[in-house]
Amino acid sequence: MTQEQLNESVDYLKKRGFDTPEIGIVLGTGLGQLVDDIQDSIEAHYNHIPYFPLATVEFHSGKLIYGTIEGKKVVVMQGRFHLYEGYDFVDITYPIRVMHLLGIQKLFVSNAAGAINLDFKKGDIMLIEDHINLQGGSPLAFRNVSSFGNRFVDMSEPYDVDMRKKILSIAEKENITVQKGVYASVVGPQLETKAEYRMIKMMGADAVGMSTVPEVIVANHLQLPIVAVSVLTDECDPDNLEPVNIQEILDIAGKAEPKMIKLFKELIKMI
Repeated sequence: MTQEQLNESVDYLKKRGFDTPEIGIVLGTGLGQLVDDIQDSIEAHYNHIPYFPLATVEFHSGKLIYGTIEGKKVVVMQGRFHLYEGYDFVDITYPIRVMHLLGIQKLFVSNAAGAINLDFKKGDIMLIEDHINLQGGSPLAFRNVSSFGNRFVDMSEPYDVDMRKKILSIAEKENITVQKGVYASVVGPQLETKAEYRMIKMMGADAVGMSTVPEVIVANHLQLPIVAVSVLTDECDPDNLEPVNIQEILDIAGKAEPKMIKLFKELIKMI
C-alpha cells in the first residue's frame, strides 16, 4: 500500500460524487438493509475502485454507497473483507483508510457474531466495549506504516466512549435491549469447536466473530472515533452445541437488523 494508491482510489470516488462524507459505516454479514435508508445514493462497485479488494463471500454485496441518512453525508461499505477470503490485514483495512481520506469524522461498524456469554441470546444486540485479537497479526505490521501514522498505537480505549454512551441512551429511549461485552476476533472461516468456545470464554470474551478488529485497529491508528455493535446470531454453548446452520444465522441477523439500523440512525442524528 502506498499513498499514491490511496490517492488514486480517493480521486476516483470524488469524481463519482463522493463529496466529504461525515460518517463511514461498515455493514456486516446479513446486515445490508441500512442502505435502503440512504437518500440520493451513488454507488461504486469494489471492482471499479482502483486498488480495492473484491468481496468474495456470496452474502456480501461488494459496493461502496454514498448519500445522506438523517441529513448527514455517509459512505457505507455494503460488504467487507476477511482474512478467510485470502486477503491480508492491509487489504482488509484499505477501505477504512480510503473513507478517512474522503473526510469521515466517525466510523460505525456492525458484525454478526456468536454469543459466548450464555446470558446473551440469539437476536440480541451487543455493544462492543473491548476486544481480543485472535487473528494472529496486525494491520499495522508493515514496513512503511510510520508514514501513515504512529507505529505504536495506544489501544487502552479502542471504542469511543462518547458514542457508546449515546448508543446506550438511544437503546433505553427506544426500548431496545443492548448487551455490553468483549468481542473476540478469529480467522475462520470454520466455526469453533467445543474446546475453542470454552477457551474463548475463559479468555473473557462475550462474543466471537471473524471481522471488525482489523478495522478498529486502523481506525485508532487514524485517530478516527469508532463505535461497533454485534448482532448475536447463535448461542455458542459447548455443552449443548448443535451443527451450525448458516441460513439460520443470516435469518436471525435479518430479523435483528432493524434494531441495529434504529440505533445507527438515531446516533447519526445526535452527532
